[in-house]
Amino acid sequence: MTGAGVPGRGLRAEVCRDGAEFGRLAERWASLYARCSTATPFQSHSWLHSWWVSYGTPGALRVVLVRRADGELVAAAPLMRARGPLPVLTQLGGAITDFTDVLLDDACPEAAPALAGALARAARGAVIDLREVRPGAAAEQVFARWRGPRRRLPDSLCLELPAVPMDALLERIPSSRAQRVRAKLRKLDALGIDERIVPEEEVPDALERLLKLHQLQWRGRGVTVEHTSDRFAQHLARAVRPMVGHGDARVTEFRLDGDVVAADLTLMSPRLAGGYLYGVDPLLRERKVDVATMLLRHGARETSASGRATLSMLRGTEPYKQHWRPETVRNQRLMLAGGGTAPLLWLRAGAADGRRWAARQARERAWVGQALGRLRERLPGRLSTLLPGRADGGGG
Repeated sequence: MTGAGVPGRGLRAEVCRDGAEFGRLAERWASLYARCSTATPFQSHSWLHSWWVSYGTPGALRVVLVRRADGELVAAAPLMRARGPLPVLTQLGGAITDFTDVLLDDACPEAAPALAGALARAARGAVIDLREVRPGAAAEQVFARWRGPRRRLPDSLCLELPAVPMDALLERIPSSRAQRVRAKLRKLDALGIDERIVPEEEVPDALERLLKLHQLQWRGRGVTVEHTSDRFAQHLARAVRPMVGHGDARVTEFRLDGDVVAADLTLMSPRLAGGYLYGVDPLLRERKVDVATMLLRHGARETSASGRATLSMLRGTEPYKQHWRPETVRNQRLMLAGGGTAPLLWLRAGAADGRRWAARQARERAWVGQALGRLRERLPGRLSTLLPGRADGGGG
C-alpha cells in the first residue's frame, strides 16, 4: 500500500494495489460496511473481492482507503485502472453489479472530505468514472466536496416497490388485474409448490442448480452470455455463501413433488432487498405458472417481514415489472477530474452523451418498426396504400 496523512483530521489515506492485501481487509471492511447506512450488498467485501478475483486485471487495483490512527477504516473507494489508452479509474463490480458506491462511516463527519482529498491525489492525471450510483449514495457526498471539474450524467433506470405484503401490492394495481393475480396465486397454492430458504452450508450446490435452471429458462431466447460463463459461476460461489452468512443475501428454492423447479438469489441490505438472478424449469411455464408473481409474492413477504423499506427490481424496465406500478429511480454516473484532466473529463462525458443518444434513437426506431409491423398484420391492404414504400420492406 501507499499512504499519506490527511492534515488536521488525524486520519491517514492509503491506496491498496495488491489483491491479496485487499482480501485481508475483509474484517475491517465489513465493520465499515455495517456503519455506512447507504451501502448495498454490492459494496460488501465478499462481493467486491470475489469480483476482483474473477474479473480483475493484475496491476490495475486502486482501492482508496481512509483510516483512523488505530487502523479502523472510516472511508473506502473500491476502484481500478480501466482498460484502454486513456487514464481512467472506475469502480470494481463491472457490468454484473447494479449499484456502485463508496463507503463512508456515518459517525465520522470527516470521512467524506478526507476521501475526496484522497481520491484527488489518487486521480492525478486521470478521471474517476463511477457508473450506476444510486440516488442518495455515499458517493454523492464526495461529489459535493470535489474541488475540481466534475459531471453528473444519467445512468440506468431501476424500478422499486415498497416493501409491503402481497395484499398491499395488489392494492396498487387495477382491481380487474388484481383479481387475475389472485387467481394465479390460488393456482400456485393448489399445485403445492414449497418454498425453502437455503442454509449457508448448502448455498454452493443451490447456486449450481440455480444457474442450470437459468440456462434452461433462457434456452433459445437470448440468455445473457456472461451468466453462462465459468467466471460468473465461480464469482457467485465465492461471494454468496459468506453473504448469506452475514445476512446480505438469500437463496430460495421452490420445489414441486420434491424436485427443484425454480431458484432465486436475492441480495439484501438494511434498507432494501433486490432480486438479482433466478432460474426456472420450463415445466412451470408449460403448466401456465406465473413465475414472476410467484417470486414477487415470496420477495414481498420476506422483505416486509424483515423491516426493510424497499423491494428493488434492480436495473431494467421490463414490461412484467411495470404491471405493479413501481417507482422509477434513475442511477447516476459521476465523473470527477483529477489534476490537469479537465479536457479528458469533457471528452469522456461527451462520448457517454453520444452513446446514450444513439441508444435512444435505436430504441425509438425499433419501437416504430414494431408498431408498423403490427399495423401491417392488422391492415395490410390499407397500410400498403398509405405507405407503399414501406409496406413491402422497401423505401427509406
